[in-house]
Amino acid sequence: MELKPLTEDEIESIVSSAVSEAVDFIESEIQPERVKSQKYFDGQSDLEYEDGRSKVVSTKCRDVVRALKPSLMRVFLDSQSPVEFIPTGPEDVASATQCTQFINYKFNQLNGYKVLSDVFQDALVKRVGICRAYYEDYSTTEVHKYSGLADEEFNYLVSDESVEVLEHGQTVEFEIDTTTGTETEKSVHEVKIARKKEAGDICIESVPPEEFFVDRNAKDLDKNFYVVGHRVEKTVGELVEAGYEFEDVVDLGGLSDNTTSDTEQYARSGYSIDRDEGQNNTDPSSRKVLITEAYMKIDVDGTGYPLLHRIIMGGTSYKMLDHMPCDHHGFATFCPDPEPHTLWGRSLVGLLFDDQDASTSVVRSILDNVALVNTPRLQIVESQANINDALNNEIGAIIRTRAPGAVSPIAIPFVAGQTLSALQYLDQMIEQKSGVSSLSAGMNADVLQSTTKQAVDHHISSAQGQTEIIARNFAEGGMKELFRILLQLTIKHSFKEEIMRLNNQFVPVDVKSWNAEMDMTCNVGLGTGKEAEKQQALQQTLQIQQMLYQQYGPQNGLVNLTQIRNTLADILASAGMRNTERYFQPMTLEQEQMMQQQAQQAQQAQAQAPQPMDPSQAILQGEQIKAQSKQQGDMMKLQLQAQKNMMDDDRARDKMDQDLLVKSAELLAKHGAQINVAQIKSAQAGLRQPGGEKQ
Repeated sequence: MELKPLTEDEIESIVSSAVSEAVDFIESEIQPERVKSQKYFDGQSDLEYEDGRSKVVSTKCRDVVRALKPSLMRVFLDSQSPVEFIPTGPEDVASATQCTQFINYKFNQLNGYKVLSDVFQDALVKRVGICRAYYEDYSTTEVHKYSGLADEEFNYLVSDESVEVLEHGQTVEFEIDTTTGTETEKSVHEVKIARKKEAGDICIESVPPEEFFVDRNAKDLDKNFYVVGHRVEKTVGELVEAGYEFEDVVDLGGLSDNTTSDTEQYARSGYSIDRDEGQNNTDPSSRKVLITEAYMKIDVDGTGYPLLHRIIMGGTSYKMLDHMPCDHHGFATFCPDPEPHTLWGRSLVGLLFDDQDASTSVVRSILDNVALVNTPRLQIVESQANINDALNNEIGAIIRTRAPGAVSPIAIPFVAGQTLSALQYLDQMIEQKSGVSSLSAGMNADVLQSTTKQAVDHHISSAQGQTEIIARNFAEGGMKELFRILLQLTIKHSFKEEIMRLNNQFVPVDVKSWNAEMDMTCNVGLGTGKEAEKQQALQQTLQIQQMLYQQYGPQNGLVNLTQIRNTLADILASAGMRNTERYFQPMTLEQEQMMQQQAQQAQQAQAQAPQPMDPSQAILQGEQIKAQSKQQGDMMKLQLQAQKNMMDDDRARDKMDQDLLVKSAELLAKHGAQINVAQIKSAQAGLRQPGGEKQ
């Protein structure tokens, strides 16, 4: 067979046929059970009742859903980050943190609580809850009036392509120059404009089950499906505003009355919608048109490789209006009890149909028995009592009789006490199927007081096991898929680096650098017991972290300040305080590195500073210093004594010199002899050794 591109008619034929078969499958096979589930959830029953008997209906289905739903909401919304993105490599660590913070913030900003509340209830009641995320382009128009504009101001204003002039008036004014006296002419403009602003944003919505369709062979919405889509009614005006031509959509029809979708919508809301609203209006823009948005893999170009396409179709005949390739259909499904190899699992309410009917029957029998015991039937001897008096059930009414014993009550045995055990058995069966009990919900105070802590914890853990399974099914199924779609939409529709507020800090984020294939993990945890265990584990972890950091320093290789801060934040979050930034500032990688450098510098300075001396060492060092000082003192004394001896020797020598001179003078005067004084002095001094000793 030769491959060739498909024509527009061929594409329309293929897609319309697939959509028709999928819609027929949903309406014939899936919707009847969903309608019944909604009835039982609303406290209705298929059981017939007799006139004069109790008509009460047990609300077990609704009670179970309402008891389970708060636990599921708490699992996903008590955490600051219900879903965390995991980096695939060291280069993705920073972007994974930013991605986790931003996508969770975006989810909460888009009213994630309301969306999850609706989706969870649809899943518990109607087998599958459907959530959809998409990017929507929209425009806003602002109308402004300006007056007193000069020519330059007016020309500048209307030169903007986004501005449309609605009204314009021009007047001429004359101005006189006070210096020259010349008169000049000036134009003044009054204008009314409409400024159109193009914008867009990511949207999240819960899809009503009756508007969703998928083929009967679909196993999941990842790869194993043929066609999937969304059907909704829109007005002609809305379609024209979305970019469609008026002539192409004005004659397209909407859904007719008494459709299966009407039946399901009525079962949910309790009222029917008016399909004729706007159809007979003289304004054609208010007419309703059925718009089908289908996603299907088709080989439009004839390459042999089918690609996912988004096909827009109008009316019940599925006329194709547009088609284009796309990356993802945007649907995420939540199923509490998935069935292998099929998209459609089982609902929690569907498991309790028979149990609610049985409980209804037992409760009715008990009430009927109590009513008969309190107001028993009478046996009357004919002609001995007034029949009209006997038929009067007013309290204190008199029955006229002609003989004693003419009227007597028929004894009705009271069996309600024995029937209550059957009702308790049914409650136990419901608890086993749903995992929801009064004890696990904390509503039976008597049982809690009369039971040991270990038994209560065991019972609660056993009951919460089924709730955890449902939560895990929601997390691994719809929640991960929804957050992946949000990540892909964020990356695709962000065109520049943006400044985002993350952890109370405005930081530049390059969304385009994020890895769209990052893995994810969901933070789920249940019950007070689980929270207590988590708190204890976090406290122990914090102690170990502090010990490692204090003993081995910032470069310990096991824990850093960011991890310690995360532990503290988790402790507060598990205690219900989600605004952890009020108590602990967020820690960035740059801040932690700077703090580590400061700690290293402080350690080095401490190592270089003089260390305090041990007392024994100080005493020993003091004795050594005293001994050294004494030795130095003795040496100085010896040196001083030697210097004194030399000085005494020099003084004696000087005295001898003086005596010699005197004696010489006396001899010269007496004898007149010539004496060589210099020679005598030389002989007297001689050659001396150091220290004053003669040779």
